[in-house]
Amino acid sequence: MKKDDIIKNVSTYSQSDMLTMQAAEDSYLPGKSRVEEIARFAGLSGYTKIGIAYCRTFRREAMVLKGFLEEKGFLVAMSECKTGNVPKTDMLGRGNGISCNPVLQARELADAGTELNIVLGLCMGHDILFSQHSLSPATTLLVKDRKYRHNPLEFFRSLKNA
Repeated sequence: MKKDDIIKNVSTYSQSDMLTMQAAEDSYLPGKSRVEEIARFAGLSGYTKIGIAYCRTFRREAMVLKGFLEEKGFLVAMSECKTGNVPKTDMLGRGNGISCNPVLQARELADAGTELNIVLGLCMGHDILFSQHSLSPATTLLVKDRKYRHNPLEFFRSLKNA
């Protein structure tokens, strides 16, 4: 099937896909934050347990997010990027210190029974591996961007000023 046929043919989407699209549409809250929309989406989807896969750089933000979601009635499981304490030399064959472990993060949240996972500041590549290995749907709340203080939109603004 060609790309154009897929775009025009909504039968490409499963019933589950359509329910996700409807919950996403119904979660739109004008003037509200992405966090509030995620909570609404989770509630409309019938999810009760949310996972947070986060970079240790954002531990404080992860704890604030956890508290917010718990106040909304969700159970929350968390997994930090350095979980498993795997030396970089074991993971990458070089480097010092402990490597991030996004595959284990995904497994930890699966073992905790999460129904929706939130990615909070994982490095580029690590976020991809986490999403590939997550057994539950995953949404990104924050991306790591070292140059623009975690706001990749600034890249585009910098081009206008160049």
